[in-house]
Amino acid sequence: MSDSRRSAAVNSPGSPRRSPPGAAGLAGTSFKHAHLAAILEDGLQDGFFEVHAENYMGAGGPPHRALAAIRERYPISLHGVCMSIGGPDALDVRHLARFRELVERYEPTLVSEHLAWSSHGGTFFNDLLPLPYTKATLDKVCEHIDQVQEAIGRLILLENPSTYVAFASSTMSEPDFIRTVAQRTGCGLLLDVNNVFVSAVNHGYSARAYLAEFPLGYVGEIHLAGYSEQHDDENALLLIDSHDRAIADPVWDLYRHVVARIGPIPTLIEWDSDLPAWPELRAQALAARRIASEHETPPVEDTGHEV
Repeated sequence: MSDSRRSAAVNSPGSPRRSPPGAAGLAGTSFKHAHLAAILEDGLQDGFFEVHAENYMGAGGPPHRALAAIRERYPISLHGVCMSIGGPDALDVRHLARFRELVERYEPTLVSEHLAWSSHGGTFFNDLLPLPYTKATLDKVCEHIDQVQEAIGRLILLENPSTYVAFASSTMSEPDFIRTVAQRTGCGLLLDVNNVFVSAVNHGYSARAYLAEFPLGYVGEIHLAGYSEQHDDENALLLIDSHDRAIADPVWDLYRHVVARIGPIPTLIEWDSDLPAWPELRAQALAARRIASEHETPPVEDTGHEV
């Protein structure tokens, strides 16, 4: 990215990344077309709505008319699912071009993608697959993020994953890996609190200890969601990041812990299947706003040393 374009898109690498001016107190939900009429009738003051970019990569039609109606009234967050930031292959340039077109068309307040790989050999997968945290993976992730930010002319927020397996080949912790990515590329972070809790339970570590290592000063958006419970082959509890129910009490507790440390951050309720009626989803967003409003922004947390 040229110096002039980088200045417009991000600050110098290594400095904290937070939400855009005026966005800190926003609380929102995933946008589902089934809720459009209810949202337009009984909206969400100081709210925002997030959409998956891949659902809007066609030229027009009903999806774009619905999103345009929302965009006229609210800020939006554009959340990518299939960029495969962590994949070993080169980014799909056609997909990236369509992503750029959506950014230009809707001018979202927030743009984000996952720390995961989701494609191989031209095939896209339904799952967001985990990565080994090694130098080779780090270099590839940074290369891809630089390419995306160069293409869209602005920073993206990188989301921490929910994981069900870990790689023996990893040479650094997930928080250290994510911190280094943010420092090297200038990107921000999307902290998915539900993902933190799900991964902590699945791998047997403390979610609060994870957050103590996480570079919270780079966080520009927070996700909250519901999880489901299963059991693995050894009958051990396995949590699934299912986005199909209300937020569980332990996730709310972690959210309180985070905002007590860094203050209000744009917070989104993810609910993607088994949708409730709009008033229930709206109530979850308002609950997040009430929690965030209890905390004024304290000094930015330490983001770690330059690399």
